[in-house]
Amino acid sequence: MSTTIRQFDEQSFREAVSGEKPVLVDFYADWCPPCKVIAPSIEEVAAEYGGKAIVGKIDVDSEQGLASEFGVLNIPTVLVLVNGEVAERFVGIRSKEDYAKAIDAASAV
Repeated sequence: MSTTIRQFDEQSFREAVSGEKPVLVDFYADWCPPCKVIAPSIEEVAAEYGGKAIVGKIDVDSEQGLASEFGVLNIPTVLVLVNGEVAERFVGIRSKEDYAKAIDAASAV
């Protein structure tokens, strides 16, 4: 995993979403083939938006409480949060451009 992508646990996730930057979080599992498909897009977004947004991943197997709190029923689920609130939700395979547009929209708020 890239050093620009954070591996969130509950505490580090709470700290990230309490800040002013938008947070893109990828709910995933190591055993999930579609999660592996979107991983390069998440990496590219993290590299391009490093100073503008926080990009991280949450393993649904180890952080079941967070997955439940955000209603993650299918993976991959990617959320963009602003001030701790969900601004955009993507379920399944989406493009890097979709994630980038969501961060841009969240940054404009």
